[in-house]
Amino acid sequence: MKEYTEKELRNKAEIYCSSAERCPSDVESKLGGWGAATEVTASVMAHLYKYKYLDNVRYCKAFVRDKYRFNQWGRIKISQSLKLKGLTSEEINEGLAEIDDEEYNDILHNLIQQKSKSVKAPSDYEKNCKLIRFAAGRGFTMQEILRHVNGDF
Repeated sequence: MKEYTEKELRNKAEIYCSSAERCPSDVESKLGGWGAATEVTASVMAHLYKYKYLDNVRYCKAFVRDKYRFNQWGRIKISQSLKLKGLTSEEINEGLAEIDDEEYNDILHNLIQQKSKSVKAPSDYEKNCKLIRFAAGRGFTMQEILRHVNGDF
């Protein structure tokens, strides 16, 4: 494995962060994979924050927008994913504020409608249970799910 100087690692990290929004834990693991020592990693991370290559709130906002629009995840699943990446509750809440409630409700409504077409169950009760389980697995809250399953949205 090639050994990189601190300057080379800084340049590689800048390029890595420029290609897409990155969270600090992803960048730290990438630096570790490139063989950076702990002190060098800390120095490079400080540089990336100083020059705005890394910004936790900006990352949270981008992550939230992508996950609820493209992956059709609910607030709970998004929040848990961000916590696993080591971000603070304040940063996560700022990111979750990016969610457009109308668009979010439309996504949940469409998800439940689509799933409803393919769910086979002997009774409406069992069908609704399956729909609730499906939507909960996507990270939507019970209150949001029940509003759509019961048709009260």
